[in-house]
Amino acid sequence: MLRFQKMKNLSILFIFFVSLMNAQKLTTSEISLINRGDVKTLLPIFQTTDSHQHTTLLDQSKEIDPTDPNTATLVSRMKESLLSTDGGVGIAAPQVGINRKVIWVQRFDKEGEPLEYFINPAITWKSELQNLGSEGDLSIPDFNGQFYRSQVIQLEYVDLKGQKYSEIVEGFTAVIFQHEIDHLFGILISDKKEKELNDEYIKVDAYKKSDSQMK
Repeated sequence: MLRFQKMKNLSILFIFFVSLMNAQKLTTSEISLINRGDVKTLLPIFQTTDSHQHTTLLDQSKEIDPTDPNTATLVSRMKESLLSTDGGVGIAAPQVGINRKVIWVQRFDKEGEPLEYFINPAITWKSELQNLGSEGDLSIPDFNGQFYRSQVIQLEYVDLKGQKYSEIVEGFTAVIFQHEIDHLFGILISDKKEKELNDEYIKVDAYKKSDSQMK
């Protein structure tokens, strides 16, 4: 049993180091943007109304090395960007010009509703049960739409030390996670309906099973 546990721990460490290796190093331009100006202040939020910024928002994001000091700077400045908004509840790194997998989410499911960061987040499971709700976006001026989101998700992510976590998230907080992780795949709610044609984004009525589950 002890030997099995040691092998299991070694496997976990191997997966962790492989993940770090797959997290490509930040480019010179990314490092320059992350450290531009006063590193204690916010980074400007990209807008779809600017063609160059819109292109960045549509790009897919890569994983990031959580232990890189520049990652900590990015995380800190993203929080300042979110705090500068009027009621924003989440932000993703592409929204500050960095196509890397980092997000901030307001945890309405926790006491005090804290803001928390998540590095290399991934949704590993979504419930068939979905709810319809209103969503806007910090990068899309004057846009609001109704979208279906899973009521419950399972999430995996790491912190700035590289420690891995897994948790179940429900309700409105789960909606925020799904919205922000969409950003990491270049999916904007303004054109989400077209991109929902693939299997991963099938719309269903709340409290009903999707067609894929119907017999």
